[in-house]
Amino acid sequence: MTLFANSPVKSFVVARVASGLVSIFFISFLVFLGTSMLPGDAANALLGQNATPETVLALRTELGLDQPLPVRYFHWLGNALHGDFGTSLSNSQPVINLLVPRLINSLILAFSAAVIVLPLAVGVGLLAAINRGKAIDTATGSISAIFLSMPSFLIGYLLVFIFAVKLGLFPPLSMVRSSASLPTWISALTLPVLTLVLVAQAHVMKLTRAAVLGVMSSDYILMAETKGIPRNRIILKHALPNALSPIVSICMITMAYLIVDVVVIEAVFNYPGMGKLMVDAVAYRDIPMVLACGVLFSTIFISLNFAADFLAMLVNPRQRLPRKGN
Repeated sequence: MTLFANSPVKSFVVARVASGLVSIFFISFLVFLGTSMLPGDAANALLGQNATPETVLALRTELGLDQPLPVRYFHWLGNALHGDFGTSLSNSQPVINLLVPRLINSLILAFSAAVIVLPLAVGVGLLAAINRGKAIDTATGSISAIFLSMPSFLIGYLLVFIFAVKLGLFPPLSMVRSSASLPTWISALTLPVLTLVLVAQAHVMKLTRAAVLGVMSSDYILMAETKGIPRNRIILKHALPNALSPIVSICMITMAYLIVDVVVIEAVFNYPGMGKLMVDAVAYRDIPMVLACGVLFSTIFISLNFAADFLAMLVNPRQRLPRKGN
C-alpha cells in the first residue's frame, strides 16, 4: 500500500486508467462508424444479391438496422457496459459465446510467440551490444533490418511457400479444432508463430541493443572502463540492471504488438482466432461482432501499454519520487 500512497504513482495510475477508458470509448465509436459506412449491411450480406428489396427491408427491420446510427450505437454501448455485447447478426448467437473460444486461440498464438521471441531477442540484443562494431553486431543488425522492412503478411506468405509448398513440412493453413491433438496444434501453430517471431524479434533486438548502449555512454560506465574492468562484466553487472526499465517496457509493448499482429497473421493462415473472426465479421457487416472484437483488441493493447509504463516505473525508483516544485 505504500507504493500507491505515493502521489506520483497514484496520479499516474488514475490518469492512465481514465485516458484508457476514454480511448476505448472513441475506438468503439470509430469502429462502429467505419463499419456502418461500408457499402451494404448485414441484411444484404446474408441474403445475397438475388434477394428482393422487400425481403432485405424485412430483415433490416428485424435486425434493427433501420434505426438511426446514434440510436443503434448508444443502445449497444449501454448493453456493453452491463456485459452484454449483443447478438451476432450473421448467425444469431450471443457475441460473447463466439468470442471467448477465438480469444483463447489468439492468446495461445500470441503467447507462444512471446515465449520464444522475448528471451531470444533480448539475448541477441545484449550479444550485439557486447560485441558492438564486430561481425556479429553487423550480422544481427542486417538481418533485423531485412525483417523490419518487410510487412508481416509477406513474411507469412514466404514461409508458406518455402516450408509448406516446397518442403511440405507444415500445413499451409492453420485450421484446427479445439479437440485436436497436441502434435496437430504444434504443427498448425509453427508457421504463424515463426512469422510473429521474425516480425517481433527485429524490434526487440534493436531496442534492447540501443537501451544497453545508451546506458554504456553514462559517466559511471566510462569511469569503470578507465579502471580496466572487462566490458562483458561492465554490461552484465552495471549497464544491464540500469537498462532493465526500458527493456521491460520493450517486452510489454512487444506483447501488445503481437496481440495486434495476430489479426493479419490469422487471416494469412486462416487460423481460427479473434482476428480471423473480426475479418469475417467485417465481410458480413456484423457490427456487434466487429465492435466486440475492436473493443477487446484495444483494451488488451491499452492495458499492455499501461503495464509497460507501470513496470518501468517500478523498476526505476527515480520515477516514483515526488517532483519538487520550481
